Amino acid sequence: MEPDRQEQQQVVQFQDDANRFWREEREEGAVYHAYLKKVTYLSQARLEDENERNSEFSHLMWETHKVRVIRAGTLAKLVESLTNIQGEMDSSYVNIFLATYRTFATSRQVLDALMERYRFLRSQTKVDKTELCENMLRSLKSVLFVWLDSYPEDFHMAPDYTCLHELQKFAKDTAPGSGIEAKVKEKLEAFRQEDAEMTARQLELSFSLTDGSGHPPDTDSSKSLALLDISCRKIAEQLTFKDADLFRKVIPHHCLGAYWSRRDKEGQCDAPSIQATIQQFNNVSRRVIATILKTRELKTAQRAKVIQKWIMIAQDLRELKNFSSLKAIITGLQSHPVYRLKKTWAVLSKDAMVLFEELSEIFSVENNQINSRELLMKEATAKFPDLDSQSKSLKRKNLQKRRSWIDNGIVQGTVPYLGTFLTDLTMIDTAYPDCTEEGLINFEKRRKEFEVLAQLRLLQSAASIYNIAEDSSFWRWFNSITTYADLESHELSCSLEPQSESLAKIKKKSASINGPHLKRRVSAAKLYACFACRSRFSEPNMSSSSLEDNRAPYDQQDCLGTKPARLDNKLGLFSCGLEERHSIESIPPTIAATIGPLVSQVSQLSHSSSTSSVISSDSDSPSSHTPFKSSDSYVIKVSIESNKNDAAHVYKSIMLLNSDHTHTVIEKIIEKYALEGQADKYCLLQILPDGELLIPDRANVFYALNNSVDLTFILRTRQEYEAIKQKRKIGRTRPKKLTL
Repeated sequence: MEPDRQEQQQVVQFQDDANRFWREEREEGAVYHAYLKKVTYLSQARLEDENERNSEFSHLMWETHKVRVIRAGTLAKLVESLTNIQGEMDSSYVNIFLATYRTFATSRQVLDALMERYRFLRSQTKVDKTELCENMLRSLKSVLFVWLDSYPEDFHMAPDYTCLHELQKFAKDTAPGSGIEAKVKEKLEAFRQEDAEMTARQLELSFSLTDGSGHPPDTDSSKSLALLDISCRKIAEQLTFKDADLFRKVIPHHCLGAYWSRRDKEGQCDAPSIQATIQQFNNVSRRVIATILKTRELKTAQRAKVIQKWIMIAQDLRELKNFSSLKAIITGLQSHPVYRLKKTWAVLSKDAMVLFEELSEIFSVENNQINSRELLMKEATAKFPDLDSQSKSLKRKNLQKRRSWIDNGIVQGTVPYLGTFLTDLTMIDTAYPDCTEEGLINFEKRRKEFEVLAQLRLLQSAASIYNIAEDSSFWRWFNSITTYADLESHELSCSLEPQSESLAKIKKKSASINGPHLKRRVSAAKLYACFACRSRFSEPNMSSSSLEDNRAPYDQQDCLGTKPARLDNKLGLFSCGLEERHSIESIPPTIAATIGPLVSQVSQLSHSSSTSSVISSDSDSPSSHTPFKSSDSYVIKVSIESNKNDAAHVYKSIMLLNSDHTHTVIEKIIEKYALEGQADKYCLLQILPDGELLIPDRANVFYALNNSVDLTFILRTRQEYEAIKQKRKIGRTRPKKLTL
């Protein structure tokens, strides 16, 4: 039966090693790559049958098919490619398209394009009822079913449900009996019921906030709990319960940089699933700081027990493979107000300090956080973590735990650090243009984004493995903990351990206590290094000087407890030191309820500085901001000449490849700033400490620039450049010009 079924289905087996790029093909509105793929000509059963009959085709085992893959195109062409030339639905392409289309189109635009494509094929079928058109019609119906089932939130537009009603009308008029109308009706009923239940829950919640007499319910029982009285395992499990629940609810396409940052829609950001994750991370980090600083009466030894408690909780989170709260706790412990308590840290046991260093090393920024990435890929779908330690006693404990997990059949889920995925997606969003030079949608960029989203979906399924029950009394206690702003935290820290010793003495003692990891500090204003709210909400024209002021709120001296520098920064725990760095709390209240867009300075996202590493700069000098550099690309800062205020430049970042010539870079800057005019009307200059370097018109910018200084450039019109050059003739140095 099996050979017969294979013969009946005529399964085509693509041989990846036989795939060969043939050529690029262009047509109006689309660019394709054509590949030659070697496929089986006949199934094994058919081959034997043909051999017996001595058919003229009996000697053929393979044949070559041309397969076209769309690289860029208009929305209509991208929709057309949802079915291949055989009329079959390309499931891989459909998944990529449905996961990423929100970056270049709305749900209504895609729905209209699908319906228009369907009407066109239906009209063609009436003229020429070919099998191909029939197959394409069936495939488009399948696409609509997949869309409705996989992304129902795209149609959840209460209270009007415009797209669903439009699709229902289309199905009734154009595709009766296709099943689409019934599916739409089912979704409408489900959405209405869901909205009604949500309204009821909100009313119930507002009523439960009081005891019926207008007074809040009694929470003394929850406040009577103390951190040291609760087991580390229980705290870790409850944090994991919350993190896993939030992570499972993350809508993957909300993580796309161009979607959740809403670059094309000022002031809008509709990514509540990410907002909830951000808020929970901040809650954990703030409470780590608060529980350590809140009681002045505690003796140093007792306060050290609180720090050690959080370290042990972090270890339990490591065992549960919850990398989100693990990073949040490490972030809180590395914050300036906590880390400067040298006397408290000195009391910790050697094993506790070793464990803290090992847990901190997981999120090391070396090589783009390679440690955490490799660990996540290794343990993402593993049954339990692979623990190791330099401490012999900790190593023995880890081996005992491993044996216990194996004997008891323990299986742990995984909660990743979401910032890793948002970082990668932001880098892709920055490095690849949304459109080609011809104005076509760059679909290759969407393929790369989908690779990250696919990993995210895989981990979401792993997060469903946990079997932890919620403890409401724990969360009442957790939410009752009072947290502090940056300035309050610093003042509390200084009141616990006053700044009375000399800097040299402090450095000497701290080095002996804390070891090499002292050099790496976290500021409370940059604890979570992935999602800063863009200052465009409040300060669209941020100058270069204001960007400098937003660097590390504490330099190395601050971390040693000698001076509180720039304590006006808000406590933006879930923040990202990108192009324009502001914490979520620094945004006006009307916008603070939503997530601010990611900024596109990949130099910070590359983890070469203090941003996504939760590690602050040791210096405020410009040199501390080393841009992202590799053997074949740089991220450079660019600005344009401002006629209104020559002293103020709004810097943006672009990716510079080793193949980019001057006109290409100028075109990127023109697009970035939405300028008018052709590239030949502008000239590009690198800003040097002692002047400017004019990049020749036909130069390869990657090799022409001076990479021993900051990669900062300015774009001027040729008219402006000539005017400045004339002014500099008397007593001023002209910009240096390279000779190739």
